[in-house]
Amino acid sequence: MATGGTVYVVFLLPVIVSIIFGSLVMAEILKEPERELNFWQFKSSDSHNVSSDSVKILGLESEYSTNSEIKIQVTIDDRIFDCGDLYITINNIDQTPKKAVTQSGFFGQCFDRNNSILPVDDEFSEIIETPGNYEVVIEIIDKHNKKTISTSAEFTVK
Repeated sequence: MATGGTVYVVFLLPVIVSIIFGSLVMAEILKEPERELNFWQFKSSDSHNVSSDSVKILGLESEYSTNSEIKIQVTIDDRIFDCGDLYITINNIDQTPKKAVTQSGFFGQCFDRNNSILPVDDEFSEIIETPGNYEVVIEIIDKHNKKTISTSAEFTVK
């Protein structure tokens, strides 16, 4: 019969060493610039991502003062889309890599029937208190999660 010390050395010690070694390797890899974890690497081969001029950002100014309210709306002129999820992200582009300051999601937006302004029956409004250069990114993903259209614009907070 095996002694208690032998069981720890044979079974438990390799598991502990493997976890520690794996953590150290992952930490070193993530220290490299532009590296990030992406657990959702698998995408459908029939997905379609387009940066489009058919998405317009309304109400975005080129410059805001700190503590000013940033209110925007979105219009879409694309026959492929009738309903989908709208995501509005504001990134700080002064940082490398870009850092998301805020992200809002508006789900089940149906807009093709009457060319509605998005978000439907809702409002996007944010206040940024830190001066700098920012980018707003608009993404609309269709209701089947197969097609995405997006656009972006930059603004400054002083």
